[in-house]
Amino acid sequence: MAWDTAGTRRRLLDAGAREFGAHGLAGARIEQISREAGVNKERIYSYFGSKSGLFEAVLSDRLDSSLDGVAVVGDGPDAIGRFARDYFDVIANDLTLARLVAWEGLERSGVVDIADRSSRARRVIDELRSALPHMTQVEVEDLFLTIVTLCYGWQVIPNLGRVVAGDRADSARRRRALQCQASALARSLGESPSSTSPL
Repeated sequence: MAWDTAGTRRRLLDAGAREFGAHGLAGARIEQISREAGVNKERIYSYFGSKSGLFEAVLSDRLDSSLDGVAVVGDGPDAIGRFARDYFDVIANDLTLARLVAWEGLERSGVVDIADRSSRARRVIDELRSALPHMTQVEVEDLFLTIVTLCYGWQVIPNLGRVVAGDRADSARRRRALQCQASALARSLGESPSSTSPL
């Protein structure tokens, strides 16, 4: 009987995402991933080379669709607010992704799959520049980084919201606030004189 390579790989990636998301790279256990996936742990090493290799594959797999389904539609500050809202939804719907990215930052010095991730980010930055043509490249990059940081931050440090807002720290409220804040930030940046303007 032929071995279902694709199915085995999928089960390992899904089990790995749950284990790495919960415990990080250092805390994750290959034995647990193997048991949950129903796959001999030797297959993990033959497919991915190492625990670190599996972590990289898991993170790349989750990141593949994180920006692909989100686009900047329209122009002006309101389009930026809608983009922030939609990206918030993507991250809120896959909490494991936010946790994996956080663990990557905490436990690894290098960036997983940097070329592909940079290419995806560049696509969104180009869309943002089209929506906000008066802004410089650096301003748009900073705006995008701020939006992404806010979207991820709400998911990986939820207790901070509870400390600041108490019972009002719900996801729907945060989503609405993020949309308004992203629009306002884009509007205020558009009103500021460019740092590259001649003296």
